[in-house]
Amino acid sequence: MSELQYVGKSTVRIDGREKVSGATRFTEDLDYGPNLLYAVIVGSNEAHAYIKNIDVEAAQNYPGVAGVFTGKDFPYKFGLYLKDRYVFALDRVRFVGEQVAAVVARDIKTAERAAKLIKIEYETLPAIFDQMESFRSDALLIHPDLEEYSHVPWFCPQAGTNIAHWRKTRRGDVEKGFAEADVILEDEYHVPRYAHCPLEIHAAVGLCDLSGRLTVWASSQSPHTQRNLFAEVLAPLGFKHKDVRVIAPPIGGGFGGKAGVSMEILAAALATRLKGNPVKVVWSREQEFYNTSQRQGLIAKIKLGAKKDGTFTAIEHQLYWDTGASAEYGANVVNAVGLSAIGPYRYSNISIDSVCLYTNLPPCGAYRGFGYSEFMFGLESHITRLAAKLEIDPVALRRKNAIVEGDILAYGVPMNPSGLLQAIDQVAAEIDWGKKEISNDPNKVIGKGFSLIWKAPAMPPNASSAAFLKFNEDGSINLLVSGMDMGQGFLTVMAQIAAEILAVPVSKIRTENPDTDRNPYEWQTVASHVTWSCGNAVKKAALDARDQIFELITRVHYLPKDTLFLQDEMVKCRTQPKFQLPLKDFVINGIMTEDGTFKGGPILGRGIFMPEFTSANSDPETSQGGHPNVHYTVGAAAIKLEIDRETGEMHVKKAVEALDAGKAINPVLVKGQITGGLLQGLSTVFFEDMRYNDKGKLLNPNFTDYKIPTAKDIPDEIVPIIIEVPQPDGPFGARGVGEHTMIPAAPMVANAIENALGIRIKSMPITQEKVAIAILNKK
Repeated sequence: MSELQYVGKSTVRIDGREKVSGATRFTEDLDYGPNLLYAVIVGSNEAHAYIKNIDVEAAQNYPGVAGVFTGKDFPYKFGLYLKDRYVFALDRVRFVGEQVAAVVARDIKTAERAAKLIKIEYETLPAIFDQMESFRSDALLIHPDLEEYSHVPWFCPQAGTNIAHWRKTRRGDVEKGFAEADVILEDEYHVPRYAHCPLEIHAAVGLCDLSGRLTVWASSQSPHTQRNLFAEVLAPLGFKHKDVRVIAPPIGGGFGGKAGVSMEILAAALATRLKGNPVKVVWSREQEFYNTSQRQGLIAKIKLGAKKDGTFTAIEHQLYWDTGASAEYGANVVNAVGLSAIGPYRYSNISIDSVCLYTNLPPCGAYRGFGYSEFMFGLESHITRLAAKLEIDPVALRRKNAIVEGDILAYGVPMNPSGLLQAIDQVAAEIDWGKKEISNDPNKVIGKGFSLIWKAPAMPPNASSAAFLKFNEDGSINLLVSGMDMGQGFLTVMAQIAAEILAVPVSKIRTENPDTDRNPYEWQTVASHVTWSCGNAVKKAALDARDQIFELITRVHYLPKDTLFLQDEMVKCRTQPKFQLPLKDFVINGIMTEDGTFKGGPILGRGIFMPEFTSANSDPETSQGGHPNVHYTVGAAAIKLEIDRETGEMHVKKAVEALDAGKAINPVLVKGQITGGLLQGLSTVFFEDMRYNDKGKLLNPNFTDYKIPTAKDIPDEIVPIIIEVPQPDGPFGARGVGEHTMIPAAPMVANAIENALGIRIKSMPITQEKVAIAILNKK
């Protein structure tokens, strides 16, 4: 590792100049030609109702309208893990804003005017906005046909209920574990819904040409997954996978909200009915809030037992998730948490129930952290409270029970190598844990909070990555992958991996954005897995190209393959120091031999990666018997929080976060992820708060009323720490860190407030008002 030339270096982002100069062109910026049509979507104003009639005649006859479409035109269900959504609502609507109809016209104003002429007659049904009400055995069914929905084999939807999935994990004897405990703590924690808030709103353009070829341009984290779902949904219209192409321009933020399929299916479907004309669908900021996906709400009930010396004896964790009107993606969040809700701790006795419940609120799906931020708020708060009952330092309690390599995970397999203990120690030292600090302002107090971090990539057992690599005449390289750079630096990191193998500078490598016709397969850019998974594919592609180069040199120059190496864009030989052949001299044109013939030809590398050890085959009652997760990334974090004891105003004086990246391919990008993710996490704690009325309508779908932080809200100091305990199967030892960085924000703030004021807050967000009220109530 000490000899690495490109990996482990803080290389400047290869797309940096393009982005900071404003040259980057996003989906909505592209020119789609003079035949472009604009679609306006008509959403439901009812949370739950039968659709009795849709009168489109006036809209259809409005001058300039190219077409009006409803669910009858596309009576097809879709979904990534569970097919429970229609392209357009068919017989009933299940949330306010659900798409009911579309008006397509030559210009956006005409489409907007015509859309207002559509008249929809509803028969209102009772609606459910609380997951615990949905969980009742006598609750109104939101999806009466749930048993007919197709789903992945590891999901357990329960017919005749509102339970879209129930992940149960059991190991050991929980009753025995609690009987052995000297201290038991039991309580409940609440986490509301949140919005993704990417700067770039969702946009998609579909074009079905006159030959029947469908192309969709989309702001997407999942181009190949979208192509697959488009082909499946539109199969009744005669489309096959070869007929569908997805092009993914640069993406202006995603955070999970652009994973899978949401509004993109509208552009694809509408284009099939208006052949030869591109059809653009662009969400407004308001639609971005309620008709893409949101982060799920959670009610978590935790019971934790420990001996007097701090050894954990048992955990019982019940998690009830509000997934909204569709669980097609959100149920996988619930599944992932159900396998991992022990946190980064060692237990012999475990009981986890993670329950995905339909409500009549907007659908929820992937969000940075994938459920871990939500459950870790309760768990890490609970462990600090348990430490107080045991009269043990909360950091010492965590360190005593921290999971280490070889410890058995909740589902029965060993934990991977990690630097969790190093992270705990380094964060504690940096934050001066145990040292009481006094504010310069007598009206303010300072508290410190601590939290651990962990998360596994939540992915199917057959999720895979592929890469193509091709040399050009000047020795430069085009690297074709299908992951998406959402700001995390993916394009640069892949170039660094290829550069390391092939001894070509990163500046001479271009990593291409996905086009499913051209670029090889990638499951999705989610789960903090692409550095690990796609990085392995790129490494294999580079090794494949290198092998071809060495084989050619051996064939032409008769040099033993094991004596050859690459350096400074040349092939060199350990036994013949004078031999050096520049790559540009032969990677396209080959090598001319003494008789005038040429050997070789264009060098093309190919690499694929699939984690062939994973399996979702397990007992649905216990989750034992399978190997659902590939590995865990772990870390620790702490915060120094100043609080006004009269107003509840809070300010972060210092935040420290350490993550075990295995090997930081690009350290400055990892530190950027730590800083950005922590700030996003703090935003969900201090500012963000979704509000619905009693009819299920979102009241604050805008940045005026849905608060996100500004530059003034940044902590005084952020200290990112990189731990490097190699992941054995990672490229150069690397594993992902992108989502993990925001996970500790909520619990360490709650813990710091208790440390400073003796007040425990068990629900998010933790706003100034909530703290002020708690201070008054304490008095």
